[in-house]
Amino acid sequence: MAPASGFPASFYSEPGVLGFLANGISAFLVLLQNFQGARTGIPAVGVENILAGVHLILIGGVCQLIAGLLSFRKYDHLSGTAFIGYAALWGSYGATRIFLGANQHNPSTPMNTSTMINITLENLLSNSVSVNETSIPKYLSESAIAGLVPYTLLSLLLAFCSATVNYIMPFVFGAITLTLVFEAVGLVTKWALVVSGVLELLILLFAIYGSAALLIKGVAQRYVLKGFGNPLFNVLLLGTTNASSSQNLGQDKKKNTKYAEPMALGFFCDTVSPFIFAFYVFGYFPLITVSAMWISINSAAQLLSSYYAYLRQDCYHATKFGLHCTFWLVKTWEEYVVSVVIGLSEATTGRQAMLGDWFFLAAALVLCITSLNMDILELIHNALFFLLTISTISQIPLDRYYVFFGVACSFFTALSLYGTFARLINTIAEKSLIPVGPQPVSNKRLQSGLGCLKKLFPQEQLQGRGSQIPDALFYLTNGVAALSAIHSIRPHQSFLDLTVPWVLIPGAIIQGYVSRLQVQGGQRFGSVIPSFYVAIWATWTWFRFAAAYGNLVLLTLTTIMEVIVVCFLLSTLDRLPYQLEIAMLSLFVIICLYGTLASLLNCIFSKKLLPLGPALIKNNKKKEAAPTTPCPVASSRGTSGLLQIAKLLENSGVCGIPTDTVYALAASCKNPSAIEKIYNIKDRPAEKPICICISSVEQLVAAKPPFSPLLWEFMRNVYPGGISCIVPKGDWLFKLGVGPAYDRVGTKESIMIRVPDHTVTAHLCDITGPLAITSANPSGEPDSTHHDMVIDRLGHKIQGVLCDGESNEVVASTVVNCLKINEGTITILREGCIPAAKVHQIFERVKKSML
Repeated sequence: MAPASGFPASFYSEPGVLGFLANGISAFLVLLQNFQGARTGIPAVGVENILAGVHLILIGGVCQLIAGLLSFRKYDHLSGTAFIGYAALWGSYGATRIFLGANQHNPSTPMNTSTMINITLENLLSNSVSVNETSIPKYLSESAIAGLVPYTLLSLLLAFCSATVNYIMPFVFGAITLTLVFEAVGLVTKWALVVSGVLELLILLFAIYGSAALLIKGVAQRYVLKGFGNPLFNVLLLGTTNASSSQNLGQDKKKNTKYAEPMALGFFCDTVSPFIFAFYVFGYFPLITVSAMWISINSAAQLLSSYYAYLRQDCYHATKFGLHCTFWLVKTWEEYVVSVVIGLSEATTGRQAMLGDWFFLAAALVLCITSLNMDILELIHNALFFLLTISTISQIPLDRYYVFFGVACSFFTALSLYGTFARLINTIAEKSLIPVGPQPVSNKRLQSGLGCLKKLFPQEQLQGRGSQIPDALFYLTNGVAALSAIHSIRPHQSFLDLTVPWVLIPGAIIQGYVSRLQVQGGQRFGSVIPSFYVAIWATWTWFRFAAAYGNLVLLTLTTIMEVIVVCFLLSTLDRLPYQLEIAMLSLFVIICLYGTLASLLNCIFSKKLLPLGPALIKNNKKKEAAPTTPCPVASSRGTSGLLQIAKLLENSGVCGIPTDTVYALAASCKNPSAIEKIYNIKDRPAEKPICICISSVEQLVAAKPPFSPLLWEFMRNVYPGGISCIVPKGDWLFKLGVGPAYDRVGTKESIMIRVPDHTVTAHLCDITGPLAITSANPSGEPDSTHHDMVIDRLGHKIQGVLCDGESNEVVASTVVNCLKINEGTITILREGCIPAAKVHQIFERVKKSML
């Protein structure tokens, strides 16, 4: 991340500025409209409400969404969750205003001020204005309450959690919480709307102060206005650290501090959607039209939690939240079809033939199995989701179905609310303060328990690193779509109507998201197959109701899809044998369910617990010719491997090497031409400098650079490790051994130094001398976390790769500017594997020790 060197850069370095302004301006827009109505005596109707809704979506929704996305990239758990959650709230509120305005007519006569003072969106929703009584649906106020209540509870939770970070956000979030309370109360009691207006003014004032404080901090690189930097109370006062918290994670995942943890946001969204559904199925409002917008926007936020779990290399949560998002979207639009298009009587007939719910049930069971090695909270949450999928089985009679579904939604909402609080507090504290329970089953026991399935397959099929992150979600989406598409020869029209969301949403919309993940991650079968399936399911849906280079499971799935396409062709000619189609779709579903389980387990444990079969064509080519790599490779486990790579570096070669973070491209400082090659290999912009890597601080001491005692002490506290320090450049670099590369590393005034906490890298530097290094990935693409990634992406451009398996981290080092350390300040230019807060803590400790 670039330093905040001016006003515009502060919006990136401090996304809270944009988040606060979005909340303040959105509240101000509502306030202005209310005051205008009170002054003129004319309520906001029609196009006025539509315009207000558009502005709320753009400012409170889109702008705040950007702030949330930037906060996640700054490793800010609280702001990322809060801003995306409030973006969903303002977006839903704006969509409701647009829907309201579209169903209104302009009033023929103005009203007096005393009557108009209490007329707001809620009055119009509740039909208190007689002039529009016939044009405003009566269920809108109830739908609005169903959406406001869960956001009120979650806003209260966010206000409490923010008190552990600073004492400005609690006032902003607290004012939003109280505003939501009185807006909801205002649906039945008019005096509450006056209080709501006062609170909206407070939101504006607090937001202006908070954004100003952060903006000045972003420009000045220090806190000038009070409110940030010190919490209202210490988060550690909430509880005692669970001694077994280190085991509660279940997965032996590497720490990723490049992106904030999205678990709290996922639980946040799992609180809103079932709460609204509970109101609906218990009959609080008859139509789900408005609530469908609220749930859809909330599900989009949950898809973002899946996306950031993917960026953190967390396959479990990426799959879980993607599945939950799909479930809520499908159920929402199914109920929309029931309540708006066909009615309950027709739905009773059509629902009996639907099978898609059974795949959700099986997928929920898979999540329960894969969460056995996590904590009790995660396991119970998955168990309640399993209960939720049972309650939605289409074969349950409608009168019992809605009661069962409503009860399940209530339990799921309560646990999700607790999960939001626990995950958020525990991620802020980076300790298990709020109880989440112990690990039910250890990793070893779970792997050994699943190992019994290995006996069913040849041993050679169980070799390799496991599945890629989006694979499980790929199989899930296709499984749901395929099972939902099964129907009889002459299906009832209500069945065809109900099946549209079941096939279109998972098969086309969510699978489009999976395709995007495949493109970004450079996965083995890319986006070709998911994109192809998107087109198939989308075409299938509109017509009916309105791959050999991968692995054996994928090959079988693609072959069956080809048969399904043939069935699709035959159906256009009225020559389709429906028994064949049902058989193919059923087989497709079974393969998808197995592919989901195998991909998820293999990705979680980074090994092949369940085989997906060999890469048939690739294996055949190996039989014909000996395996070759595009460049020489050497193992880091032997001295001969180190010497081989060292020789390549001495001969002006560029090689991929492991470090304590991610893989790097290295060139010897004795060969300036090799450093030039790095820029061409990576397509790296010339203005981006390259750092040098040495084996130890002692090697630096021997060069006798003129560093201050404070800088020496700071470096001794951070080296070796995942921190890179930018220090003044000088002639001491020649004594260090940089020599001819002096003008090709760093800038004219400064140089960045790395001392990796990695034995192999240290030994290599001892052999070759200082190395010029940079991350081993094409410029702008994700870092390489395995030597296979370096070989696949850059092997044809470099001279060798030192193979050391998976990297210790999934993000690069944290870059610290120490040029002004003598003035008592350091600047974080890029937050990597070491959090910025931890770097500042080390620096403050070092400064105190030097006094």
